[in-house]
Amino acid sequence: MESLESRLGYKFRNSLLLAEAMTHPSLAYESQRPHFDNQRLEFLGDAVLQLILTEDLYKMFPDFPEGRLTKLRSQLVSRRALARFALTIDLGSYVLLGKGEEATGGRRRMSTLADGFEALIGAVYLDSGYTGARDLVLRLFQSEIEALAGSPEERNPKGELQECLQAISPQAPNYRILGESGPDHRKVFQAEVSWKGLILAVGKGKSKKEAEARAAGEALRARVWEKEK
Repeated sequence: MESLESRLGYKFRNSLLLAEAMTHPSLAYESQRPHFDNQRLEFLGDAVLQLILTEDLYKMFPDFPEGRLTKLRSQLVSRRALARFALTIDLGSYVLLGKGEEATGGRRRMSTLADGFEALIGAVYLDSGYTGARDLVLRLFQSEIEALAGSPEERNPKGELQECLQAISPQAPNYRILGESGPDHRKVFQAEVSWKGLILAVGKGKSKKEAEARAAGEALRARVWEKEK
């Protein structure tokens, strides 16, 4: 687990907390140790994460009403977002799984990654208190928080699609401009997004960037990859 600590930039005082955070319920069940898994730490970590990010958003956007703050927080703590954070530290490689869960691809399952990430935050909180957990969370979420600060209202369908797909596989979606039409001052571009050889959607826009964003938005709506299972 030392390499996971290195990726986190955090050294546990109590290594048992880290072991508990990385123990999936499937292994606890198989080993007949039902009280040693990461579910309680996940419960705690979820609350700690919500509080830290709520406090930070509250201070960052002093004029925003409760509804807008809630939406921003939801972007940061969605299952897909947490699974993506878990992927950035390769958390899936350190989760201790039962044989059945391992055989069915549990190591890259979105729920496994998101739950493990929350459990990890809960473990850090118990290990070093609120300050230690806050320092870690704000460091890990720094780029996402900065993006919100720059454009809190802007939706990023390409980012959302990448988060969603990379929670399943590390391969990123691929964008291709299919063509353009219209006069120079009113051009319309057409873009295609694909993933692992599967065409997900096509979108049109006044620029290549807009066309790709619309293709990503349509892909999120259609969710073709789920129908291919």
